[in-house]
Amino acid sequence: MNLATDPKRKAAPAEPGHNHPRNSGIAFNEEAVLGPTVNLSAVERRTASLPARRSVKKEYQAAWLVKAIQCIDLTTLAGDDTPARVHRLCAKAKSPLRADIVDALGLADDAPKVGAVCVYPTMVKPAVEALTGSGIPVASVATGFPAGLMPLDLRLEEIRRAVADGAGEIDIVITRAHVLGQDWTALYDEIAAMRAACGPAHLKAILATGDLKTLRNVYRASMTAMMAGADFIKTSTGKEDVNATLPVSLVMVRAIRDYLEATGFKVGFKPAGGLRTAKDAMNWQILMKEELGRAWLEPDLFRIGASSMLADIERQLEHYVTGRYAALNRHAMA
Repeated sequence: MNLATDPKRKAAPAEPGHNHPRNSGIAFNEEAVLGPTVNLSAVERRTASLPARRSVKKEYQAAWLVKAIQCIDLTTLAGDDTPARVHRLCAKAKSPLRADIVDALGLADDAPKVGAVCVYPTMVKPAVEALTGSGIPVASVATGFPAGLMPLDLRLEEIRRAVADGAGEIDIVITRAHVLGQDWTALYDEIAAMRAACGPAHLKAILATGDLKTLRNVYRASMTAMMAGADFIKTSTGKEDVNATLPVSLVMVRAIRDYLEATGFKVGFKPAGGLRTAKDAMNWQILMKEELGRAWLEPDLFRIGASSMLADIERQLEHYVTGRYAALNRHAMA
């Protein structure tokens, strides 16, 4: 694949906490978007093999689960969110594991914290206030989440407001009609405008893959979003009938690999929706390690959109240090 870079778009410098230049995007390349095909049977065989390929036990499993915590976007996106709820979520984000478990793991000097806290735009200010000094960024959904069916100027203004309030990351939703109608230039232009509206904030493009019908559409939407400058591509809003699955995720990370090989830009990946258990965290970490390598196990290139998952990870880590399983109600819910 040959993706000619746009000479007008230079690589943006790495942001604090990130080890690589941001994806500045490239000129739209229709051949690269439409050319590759997806073999459904091969995708299903590959993803079915991943959990069985690597058996991680004992201290190694504990280490992987601690790393998973550091990659969680701890999320509340409910209609009854309040500043008080967001403050509680942020307290959990700063101390996701009980102190006795942290001590038993030998992590007291470098206790883990989550990758980000994800909220609605109106909750950005309370989240920023609660996380001041923690080093944890606030991610805000925007652009008419979850459907995205608002005029573009209003969606762009929502991004600007969230950034002005302190959001360091913006999770945008795409117009699914552009994908279903195969209007890739319209999708590219839309995401590029959103990327510009983000300014210094990182853009995470939610593809809502459960609405896109085919894996070929998932690949094409992934590649278009990256060409337009997305720093991350994300599976789902969590509100679709089907959210993150391993087959969809495999297609998206293969697109990330193709884009990296063609441009040199590293783009992050975020599965979201339906990930609830420590086993889910392990399965997606194995996918990232097998397909993209060690760099994609760090929070600057991998995030997990979740809330209830954290309680199960904490429960598994308590079992590791005590040999006993606690009831889930012993662990604070995110």
